[in-house]
Amino acid sequence: MAADILAPQFQDADKAREYLERLRWPNGPVCPHCGVEGQHYALKGAAHRPGLWKCKDCRKQFSVTVGTVFERSKVPLNKWLLAVHLICASKKAMSSHQIHRMLGVTYKSAWFMAHRIRETMKPGSTGLMGTGGGVVEADETYWGNNGKQRKGARGYAHKMKVVSLVERNGEKRSIVVPAVTGKTLRAVLEANVSKSAHLMTDEHAGYTKVGREFASHNVTRHSRGEYAVGNVHSNTAESSFSLLKRGLIGTFHHVGEQHLQRYVTEFDFRWNNRKLCDSDRTQSLLRQVGGRRLTYRVSDR
Repeated sequence: MAADILAPQFQDADKAREYLERLRWPNGPVCPHCGVEGQHYALKGAAHRPGLWKCKDCRKQFSVTVGTVFERSKVPLNKWLLAVHLICASKKAMSSHQIHRMLGVTYKSAWFMAHRIRETMKPGSTGLMGTGGGVVEADETYWGNNGKQRKGARGYAHKMKVVSLVERNGEKRSIVVPAVTGKTLRAVLEANVSKSAHLMTDEHAGYTKVGREFASHNVTRHSRGEYAVGNVHSNTAESSFSLLKRGLIGTFHHVGEQHLQRYVTEFDFRWNNRKLCDSDRTQSLLRQVGGRRLTYRVSDR
């Protein structure tokens, strides 16, 4: 990882721009205003900053950062790319305080940068999981709000709830829900899982009725000590929760409910790209920075 941090695109803003241009425009500049790809005009006058182009069709000016999470930022682009790399390479995530210390930017800037990067990690494809008879595991976990219910009370109603779907040999998607009920689980499954999929869950009653609508629904009954019966289990989904919990507890400590979805999406992105090396994972994310603008005000924190 140390060798990657010393790469030219992390040390110099112009090298960072050229690196991003090669990733985003492998066949030449693409105008973010009209979408035309071609021989646009490079503006090289004394009054123009490096990397500025003019579209030969709509005649508007643009650079490689226009329409991306990096647009209109005063933070040098090489520091942006290094922040992306650090977040992509850190298995249990990296806090805004750590980015603030390592990059020499203010904590407020580091917090904003991290949330912009998490916004980029949203999956580009929203196709149905398990299409064609694949196996999809579903499970739920709970986070935060410790000690906020009355003494002696039981259950998880006071905690934040996350439902995760994992397609075997495929992707993972996690959705923050207001409650874990038959109604919310149905909404999550119908929006993300194909009816031709084979569903694997634990014995939570919320899965019972909606499970009948899929090709099959197999259950492991944890109350009986069942965690895997042959090919029937939800252990893949459950095991992914360990990294999520360790990151939330050890790195972030506290996560507000209004931001929790972005944090679980960050962990999903790294899990879905876990077989890539750090550099390839970073490049994969940089290729999808377009169209992911995020414009917080300080009061939104």
